[in-house]
Amino acid sequence: MTQNKALSAILDAGRPIMVDLLALAGSSLLTLSSAVEPLRAANRQSGRTVFDWRFVSVNGDAPVTSSGIAWPVSGRHDPASRCDVLAVVAGFGAAQMTDRRLVGHVYRAARNATIVMGIESGPWLLARAGLLDEHRAATHWEDFEDFAAAFPNVDLRPDRYVVDGRFITTSGASPTFDMMVDLVRQVLGHPAALDVASSFVHDDLRAAGDPQVNVTLGDANHDPRLVRSIRLMETHIDTPVSIAAIARRVSMSARGLEQLFSRQLGQTPGAYFLSLRLAAARRLVNDTRLSMTDIASRTGFSSESSFSRAFSRQFGLPPRASRKQPSTAQKVAGVSRP
Repeated sequence: MTQNKALSAILDAGRPIMVDLLALAGSSLLTLSSAVEPLRAANRQSGRTVFDWRFVSVNGDAPVTSSGIAWPVSGRHDPASRCDVLAVVAGFGAAQMTDRRLVGHVYRAARNATIVMGIESGPWLLARAGLLDEHRAATHWEDFEDFAAAFPNVDLRPDRYVVDGRFITTSGASPTFDMMVDLVRQVLGHPAALDVASSFVHDDLRAAGDPQVNVTLGDANHDPRLVRSIRLMETHIDTPVSIAAIARRVSMSARGLEQLFSRQLGQTPGAYFLSLRLAAARRLVNDTRLSMTDIASRTGFSSESSFSRAFSRQFGLPPRASRKQPSTAQKVAGVSRP
């Protein structure tokens, strides 16, 4: 990201950049670490305090992370306190955080910060407070459709992270790390940012506008046409397009696409597309309270019965039985993914 006016105003003050990280229950340990470790490394590399950070919580208690480990905080966050950067970090359960006092807390705190970050599921809280209306934003790919439906006034992008004025939103742990390294670049310069990335043996920094990379893509050596085909599938989970149409979009014949998938993934594109839809369906079954009819519709099935049959074939039990089995996150931390 290029240096924006908000950051320029902070740098003009000529003092350490004050960063408040508001940690919420259900956050990922990896995301919390990704938000602060590049700042620590920047201080170490520069030999001075460039970033002065603290973790805080709404009530002063250590929030329980998605892995069941309590994350230590400095204390209770005062929304009236001034800071240069406010980072709202959330993960599992953010979609259910609708308490007006919490939303009001985030709104007031944002008014007292020069730059406001919503990290991983943090954008849910920023959007619920009305802070992202008419702004571009990112969120985790699992939440994309639900977020877009809940906040139609937000210009949601499938990017790793998005910078729009004084608001920065990220989609997960790795994009948060990249975003923080780029923040270091803007403050200390490109060589310092490279040193920070190198200290973590992180040699694949991604740009803000890069698409989110999820596990479906496998390694980076896949044929680019395969990657584009999978991207098309991922963006048409609710309204599946034909394999012939996908082949045309990537300038291949349907037969050629079949051979490409068979050679690199060991299955047909149709089978792969179905597995993507069912994986999305299983997340909705286990992590939301949506009806089975709604889930069937959101994952491109013509009826609940056809969805149930396909789900049972893929996972060995019907969706209603799967829902009765608590997820790992629910077992450990008592929370569910938004």
